[in-house]
Amino acid sequence: MIYCLTGKIVKKSMSAVVLSCGGVGYYAQCPASVAGALPGVGKEATIYTVMSVTENDVSLYGFATEQQQACFEMLTAVSGVGPKVGLAILSVMEPDRVALAISAGDHKAFKAASGVGPKLAQRIVLELKDKVAKGFVDGISLEDVAGAFADTQASQGSSQAIAALVSLGYSQSEAALAVSKIDAALPVEEIIKLALRSMAGRR
Repeated sequence: MIYCLTGKIVKKSMSAVVLSCGGVGYYAQCPASVAGALPGVGKEATIYTVMSVTENDVSLYGFATEQQQACFEMLTAVSGVGPKVGLAILSVMEPDRVALAISAGDHKAFKAASGVGPKLAQRIVLELKDKVAKGFVDGISLEDVAGAFADTQASQGSSQAIAALVSLGYSQSEAALAVSKIDAALPVEEIIKLALRSMAGRR
């Protein structure tokens, strides 16, 4: 398996990059977020790769970080999630957002990705929830994400605040992330107020 490649970018689009390494041009499909994170044509870059070998095809998929690489492998291990869907998910969600959505049971978050319907979104959450709950998934540290969410869930006040924010139209994972950054010892009303303020600043 080719774990990573370092070379000069020969060509770049929103869905792929061609990297010249030792006189060989490697074509790697990548999420839109990766193309934006890489430097311009002619510059040197490192991409972390996943190679897919089937009966009729050998494809290379490229990522800007090892976390994206690991998250792609985790997602494509789910029944019904092929490389195309894995790339689509990582085009709209960073690995920590993926982990948080799974931890929070927020299957709706995955429907933002092209090719992901309600049933597949639910299957992703269902099949990966146990892995994410362990706190570390194939190189993705969930200490600040899923771990923080688990801590807030243990607090009744924070749980009530999350429920209140969800009722106001925020997603479960958005609310959990905002609340996880606030002192759980504060009154529920104060937690809600601070969470709303932080989320309003991001929108």
